[in-house]
Amino acid sequence: MLKRHSCRSSVEHILKRHRRSWPNLPEDVVELILERLSVESLVKFKSVCKRWKSTMESKRFQERQFILGRQSRGEDVLFVSIMDYTDSGYEAGRSRIVLGSSVFRTVKFPILSTEVCQGSCDGLICLTDVLTPSFVINPATGWRTSFPHSSLQQLQKDRYNKGDFDVPSPKLGFGKDKVTDTYKPVWLYNSSEFGLDNETSCEVFDFGTNSWRYVLPASPYRIVSSNDPVYLDGSLYWLSECEHTTKVLSFHLHTETFRVISQTHFFHVSKPVLSVLDNRLCISVQIYPDRCIFSLSGNKTWETMFEIDLDEISYLFGLAPLSTLIIPVAILDKNKLLLRAQDEDNNLLSLVVIHDLHTQSYDLFYSPTSAGYCVSYFQT
Repeated sequence: MLKRHSCRSSVEHILKRHRRSWPNLPEDVVELILERLSVESLVKFKSVCKRWKSTMESKRFQERQFILGRQSRGEDVLFVSIMDYTDSGYEAGRSRIVLGSSVFRTVKFPILSTEVCQGSCDGLICLTDVLTPSFVINPATGWRTSFPHSSLQQLQKDRYNKGDFDVPSPKLGFGKDKVTDTYKPVWLYNSSEFGLDNETSCEVFDFGTNSWRYVLPASPYRIVSSNDPVYLDGSLYWLSECEHTTKVLSFHLHTETFRVISQTHFFHVSKPVLSVLDNRLCISVQIYPDRCIFSLSGNKTWETMFEIDLDEISYLFGLAPLSTLIIPVAILDKNKLLLRAQDEDNNLLSLVVIHDLHTQSYDLFYSPTSAGYCVSYFQT
């Protein structure tokens, strides 16, 4: 692993050295320089002067800085520790591993949560729990905001309080309405599992009113409730339950409508998982002895992207091939596929494995000391 020679540290040095001459620089030049700094550096320089602070807090600057960051370097990956009581407080980088233009960090937040939404949205991640409020967090700055329980979570909590712990656990989706620039947590769940009418129920949180509301009509198809939804380009995606084939269901976050975007050619597949790799919607399925990853092409057909050798991974890392779920997380440094190898009997404990796409080798990348989730993201 090679550490990148970042030009950002050079920029920071120039800023400090020539700070007195900054008042003479044109505003657009100041913006161009600041846009090339890391988020951590921007937080530090925010207190230098009101002019810089005002520039950094403008929506236009934040959008340009985010776009430039995505173009100039790879995405980062967080391992978010949960139920870790070894210490307290927010820790933005307990471990840090550099891989090409990407950085893998471990992070722990000072809140109680048992679920982390898969993936991120504009550098924000979402954490949720049945017993405590949910949170949207910016890992780069430590900023966070909470939001209250939905009707679904209240139903779950009521059953827990009655001693019923065999409660379905749908997964929360989190994404952005690209028309209004608003972020939306979304619950989609099978109604019958909670004694409700219709095939499914859908709840969307509105940060403007700080309240949940139902979306009608909800999905006409039941979903695979154990599967995490993923966000891509203004929509959330779920896998649906069908008798003969697996369907991919989309929810447009602006129009708040559902539609089937693709019927897969997979019949009665084992352990299907949705993910986003290289900005493409992907589905991975178990076709023993391989874990096959397919991506959705522009003409809405599924193309083979990668094949993971389950027997080799199991042998190398002491895993049981039939009870291990391989979840793709991100493509780093162009030719490294980051995988989470998860034990289905204890899905909070996992190994993080790197698959070199050129040599077809597998290496242990990170062995967590606590339960947690891997999340790919770009800093903002």
